[in-house]
Amino acid sequence: STMAKTLKKILLAFFLLLASQQQTIAQDSSRLRISLLTCTPGEELYSIFGHSAIRIIDSNNVTDYVYNYGTFNFDDEGFYLKFVRGKLLYYVSLERADDFIYNYMASGRGITEQLLNLSADEKITVQKALNENLKEENKYYKYDFFLDNCTTRLRDIITNNKNPKPALPAVMPVNTRFRQAIHAYLDKGGQYWSKLGIDILLGAPTDKIMTAAEQEFLPDNLMSALDSSKNVKIIASKTNLYEIGGQKNEDNLFTPMLCFSLLFLMIFLISLSKSKFSTIFLIGFDHVFFFIIGLLGILLILMWVATDHTMTKNNFNLIWALPTHTLASFFITSNKKYAKKYFLFTMILMIALLISWLLLPQEMNNSLLPIVLLIFYRSYSRQYKK
Repeated sequence: STMAKTLKKILLAFFLLLASQQQTIAQDSSRLRISLLTCTPGEELYSIFGHSAIRIIDSNNVTDYVYNYGTFNFDDEGFYLKFVRGKLLYYVSLERADDFIYNYMASGRGITEQLLNLSADEKITVQKALNENLKEENKYYKYDFFLDNCTTRLRDIITNNKNPKPALPAVMPVNTRFRQAIHAYLDKGGQYWSKLGIDILLGAPTDKIMTAAEQEFLPDNLMSALDSSKNVKIIASKTNLYEIGGQKNEDNLFTPMLCFSLLFLMIFLISLSKSKFSTIFLIGFDHVFFFIIGLLGILLILMWVATDHTMTKNNFNLIWALPTHTLASFFITSNKKYAKKYFLFTMILMIALLISWLLLPQEMNNSLLPIVLLIFYRSYSRQYKK
């Protein structure tokens, strides 16, 4: 009868559904759900590039934890010195997922979750690798912002435990350099003074063209690369955990370019006056100006030779920030030949720098142009003073 046929169809559909569920359970006996969390940039410099973490929901143990490789101990003895010298140890920490998510929600930063397409064995291997790294003897690592950070560590754990290993493509335009990649975030966040400081401290290695793998030091880039994996589907699904808040950065009118240009203009106008006040003021200014520039040059030398930072070496900012300016600041008013020759040399060097500004193997921050002009002008004034 029609009734019997309908009942048979319903029973068949039920058993097929049950069989498919059992097959799914058989395929993934790990009962683990592993995902990559990518957090949007914040407003402060330390958060301007975003963040990554791995989330594991373990149904067997009824746990939901986040593994975070971006942890460091602010109370560590000699924290600032270790940070400057590139010897600060970061470590992987474990926290409840709801705490992690709440902290980002509270600061107005969004989180995108990418569910990883892993087999049961691959999930167990990833979990074991992360738990092994949690051990006291394994948890610490020497952080390198560009080459070994909280995002690249996660990338390696995911790709090294997926078979076949995902071939992640480049996600930025061809020939993009490290400096250009971080500039995009600093400009978007209105961090112009931070951008200047970073451009002064980071040397020519930062202007290297990135490989596809090197691009993945940025959380957004790793997220996009995993989405676009060429040989294997590594991402099962992608969702925003909550409404993503945008960066709220007010435009700062007092940019380095404006401030340095006003400084140059002010010194130039004062120097046009022949009053006693202007003469005394300019002597004092030159003392302080050349002394500070020289101290900056000494810092750049130390960052080059006395730290473990790879990107602070071969710094072409030393062309204008000569460490010898610190000594020169003490013979500003000298009429000795060596003083005249020193400022003549500085003038010639500044002219050469301005001519080759766009040709150097290191991208110079254009906000420094008024400073270079000021060094030239004050050297000219000291060279030709009566």
